[in-house]
Amino acid sequence: MRFDTLEQWLEWQTVLHDKAIDLGLDRVREVADRMGIDKIAERVIIVAGTNGKGSSVAAYENWLHRAGFSVASYTSPHLLVYNERIRHNLKLADDREICEAFDAVETARAETSLTYFEFGTLASLYFMQQRQPDFAILEVGLGGRLDAVNIIDADLVHLTPISLDHQSFLGNDRESIGFEKAGVLRRGVKVVLNDADPPQSVLAEIERLACQCVRIGRDYHLDQREDSQFVWRSNDREVVLDNVLTGAHQAHNLAGVVAGLSMLLPLGDYSAEQLRTGFHGTHIAGRLQELQSRLACRLMVDVGHNQDAARALATSMEKLKQGGGRVVVLLGMLEDKQPDLFVEALKPAVDTWWAMTLESERGLDAAALTKRVATQVEVEQSFEKVDAALVHALSSLTNQDIMLVTGSFVTVELLLRALSDSGEFN
Repeated sequence: MRFDTLEQWLEWQTVLHDKAIDLGLDRVREVADRMGIDKIAERVIIVAGTNGKGSSVAAYENWLHRAGFSVASYTSPHLLVYNERIRHNLKLADDREICEAFDAVETARAETSLTYFEFGTLASLYFMQQRQPDFAILEVGLGGRLDAVNIIDADLVHLTPISLDHQSFLGNDRESIGFEKAGVLRRGVKVVLNDADPPQSVLAEIERLACQCVRIGRDYHLDQREDSQFVWRSNDREVVLDNVLTGAHQAHNLAGVVAGLSMLLPLGDYSAEQLRTGFHGTHIAGRLQELQSRLACRLMVDVGHNQDAARALATSMEKLKQGGGRVVVLLGMLEDKQPDLFVEALKPAVDTWWAMTLESERGLDAAALTKRVATQVEVEQSFEKVDAALVHALSSLTNQDIMLVTGSFVTVELLLRALSDSGEFN
């Protein structure tokens, strides 16, 4: 084995290829063929789209596991540990298992160069093939058509809402981005289209490939109730479900998963109670997650980083506001995102803005971020370190206030590490 520890493997993978992102399937397919990667599970679900992918994967994973199926999943990126990306029956793969999968990739790779993401994707597929679960759930990393996950054919493609993101790779409008996302489709495949306003490019690909598609607003519907429940309706079924994840948008995500399950399984064999409670316990870190800390205020985090995610956040934060309290956003974003559009969508629910520097290769410093959102909001405080923001929050926010830390996975990661490493805040 080339390396003894997971950390050594990961550090080496970051410099193995000359580009961090190099879209295309030729290299990864070549190595997969050498590895003999073929049938990784009895059935495969691929989740593509822009927003809601991680939540949808978590909901599928939890329900199927509780229903008695063996399930493996692959998601990205991770928040704190790489092991979060690869799970089997809701448990993270351990370091040894991941290192063994990395070694299998390295043995087959020969002289073929792979990106960090491609190496990890192949390792996850190898991990799954060794275990042959009933269901494998794969989250597309970027786009779809040229994403490494797309070397696998799905039994079900789940398309979440599509919005502007990664424009430098996928195109500058929803039609271009939708075409790239729809690249994971295959002729005749089952499709859940959980986008109420899908791009025409997606609809055209579904029609061209004669996919078996169910679409929200046409084949299934979502009726929100006031008691943290919602009603999922199809032509022949109505089910009351609990909104098990925090956030007004999460019922929409869950509705798509129910539609997907209806295409994979005879849901008539399951009672309404089994359908409802099967989602209980679903959890995903970093999605409007409330954290425990010594701060007087409520501390929440969300990895959202595009305009549609900010709109969903704004709706949720309005509902969480308490009388007299403020919503204070600590914002950190990457330079290839659009902070002005993110802030524009979120600002109706926010009273005070703070900016922080992201200690990351693509991270914006607080001064640059402040300048890029200046047309939308006035930034009250800037911080070079997340710890400094927490110290300020400790002395300035009350139990009526909500502090939301958001803007990217890196932002949330830095906050979680600060809470973990320091006894001052927790």
